[in-house]
Amino acid sequence: MRLNPDEEELERARREIVSFIREEVTSAGAEGGVLGISGGIDSALTAALAKEALGNKLLALIMPEHGVTREEDVRDAEELASRLGIDYHVVEISESVAKVLHGFPFDAFPEERRKLAVANVKPRLRMINLYLAANLSNRLVIGTGNKTELLLGYFTKYGDGGVDMLPIGGLYKTQVRALARYVGIPEKIIRKTPSAGLWRGQEDEAELGMNYSELDRILYALYEEKLSPEQAAERLGIGVEKVLTVEARVKANEHKRRMPRIKEF
Repeated sequence: MRLNPDEEELERARREIVSFIREEVTSAGAEGGVLGISGGIDSALTAALAKEALGNKLLALIMPEHGVTREEDVRDAEELASRLGIDYHVVEISESVAKVLHGFPFDAFPEERRKLAVANVKPRLRMINLYLAANLSNRLVIGTGNKTELLLGYFTKYGDGGVDMLPIGGLYKTQVRALARYVGIPEKIIRKTPSAGLWRGQEDEAELGMNYSELDRILYALYEEKLSPEQAAERLGIGVEKVLTVEARVKANEHKRRMPRIKEF
């Protein structure tokens, strides 16, 4: 699939993802799926495709954090779920976050690592809620991560990475945007500034140090076209150091994309 797919490629991707979701649920003997809807493009696209695959066997959780999650994101998530006809529940996580952090011996750990460590508690708590709902209703947890995030390790291990399937995990962010438009996701969601909502004002591209469009071009050249960093830099007309930085991040986060290693005897 090309980075900028045409309509035929998008239709094939839609059909194959819908079939994938349905087959994963059926083969597991589950009664449906559950996913988190954040108000962003990835969860919106996944929700639309999962609804097509599972119908009324799909459940969604919207899990805002008071004072951090943008009100427009909650509103967009609720509107999308209603528009798609997905049953959903709103589970506010602020109290859960506070209880996890209360009494933890932070003074025993470096302060400079605290912000990200605390932020990662939030997607892990959301994962707990998703599996609670899944276990209560014999469903599978449907993840919403895309290929760009997976390659870069831009997800929380055992948080938003703790799922039973990743239907759009084979699509780069650029392809996610194209498919979202193709299936009719509202433009206000597609154009929204990407954010994992880890803290107030957090933006994905600021953290990554590059916009998704440029990241996708580099990743596609390296991992789909199999170009060397030097060839990719020449093809894209950018400095090789930038390509090497992206490649280094992919390699450094390999541990996040594999199951725990086992010492065999």
